[in-house]
Amino acid sequence: MNLRSKLAIAFAAVGAAVAILVGVFSYQAASQRIDAELDRSLLTTSAEVAAGATQVLAPSPVTRGPDDDDHDEAQPMVAQAIAPDGSTRPLGGRPVRLPVDGADRALAATGALADHRYTNFTAGRDDYRVITVALGPGRGAVQLGIDVDESRHVLKGLAARITGVSALVLAVAALAGWLLARQITRRLVRLTEVTEQVSDGRLDDVTVPTGGRDEAGRLATSFDRMLGRLADARADQERLVQDAAHELRTPLTSLRTNASVLRRFAELSPESRARLLDDVDGETRELTHLVDELVELATRRYEAEEPAPLELGEIVERAAERVRRRSGRAITVETGASALTGQAKALERAVTNLLENAVKFAPDGPIEAVVRDGRVEVLDRGPGLGADAPRVFDRFHRADGARGLPGSGLGLAIVREIALAHGGSVFAGPRPGGGAVIGFTVGADLLLPNSHPGHVDG
Repeated sequence: MNLRSKLAIAFAAVGAAVAILVGVFSYQAASQRIDAELDRSLLTTSAEVAAGATQVLAPSPVTRGPDDDDHDEAQPMVAQAIAPDGSTRPLGGRPVRLPVDGADRALAATGALADHRYTNFTAGRDDYRVITVALGPGRGAVQLGIDVDESRHVLKGLAARITGVSALVLAVAALAGWLLARQITRRLVRLTEVTEQVSDGRLDDVTVPTGGRDEAGRLATSFDRMLGRLADARADQERLVQDAAHELRTPLTSLRTNASVLRRFAELSPESRARLLDDVDGETRELTHLVDELVELATRRYEAEEPAPLELGEIVERAAERVRRRSGRAITVETGASALTGQAKALERAVTNLLENAVKFAPDGPIEAVVRDGRVEVLDRGPGLGADAPRVFDRFHRADGARGLPGSGLGLAIVREIALAHGGSVFAGPRPGGGAVIGFTVGADLLLPNSHPGHVDG
């Protein structure tokens, strides 16, 4: 059973429960009202009969009741007098003998004036409501009965009408529930179809029905955003695989060429052997570095690191010291207050990539790193960026003059991913006087209070 049917049945059940409860309470209220009116009528009529007005017991020629086939509904009452000794005398009305019990005889013998009691009895097919009214101590009592079949017929008719109305309410509730459930589940049904398409791997031709401020609308909007990110991630993955295949082809081709030369290793001169082995060793290191960069970029291992308070200047100092040892180059670091909450290893990797990029493209001249207010800049005096500045952070991008230089082409792409993970951005541009300025920022919401200019510790 689908959700729409369940909602329709639930609405119908609630409507039925409400209709039944209202019907039962209405019937009980009507029945009690009729019984109370009947008792008041009996009490009033008994007083008239006791006063001698027995004409009220005579048949009414204009009153006919329903199902009047074996007795005269035009004469619904019967009365009799009860003597103090318990004997009875008919006063008029239907030829029916009313039963007299001990309580009735006690009222007739010792009851105070107007003391009364009600009883019910059945004679044949007729049900009677009977009142016994005392006339005073030692003066007897008057007993008056009235056929209540007419009241029962009224209540039966009321019950039939209540049943009909309840059935109508049930039908209307079921229809309204179905229409409302259809309105509610229409977008959910469409979302279900979309998820089935996505599970089949179809992301390009998926249209999510967004709109509305209710829960279904918010779900559709969130799902649409999720699909957008999923499509982007899939496109990035495909592009990464294609770019990786292209970049891996060059070192693998070189290794394959060297492998074929190794078959004639014994025929080579010692100098050729040394160059061949150095070439194989360099290509292997380059391939290993490329694979490591690909794995880090594809798996985002840095995202698993828990953010913690840190000083960005210290991160840059550590990265600069590591690059100094590797390259032997002079790297100066200028730091300012820049405390933040972030991932230390990831940020150190980003700074290291920036510095190694500067070392590679600026073989001469000083390299500077500046840290201030959550912003890291690496400055060099290399050839500069020129028209390649907007693309330096793309995966596997290489400037025309850098085709022969070592590297995977992924270092700055990793810098961009780490910066974005910290709510920041990347930038690249020319340096006044020649060279390049490349760096990144972190989000202002990650900076700790003592990182902002003008902050005074309390």
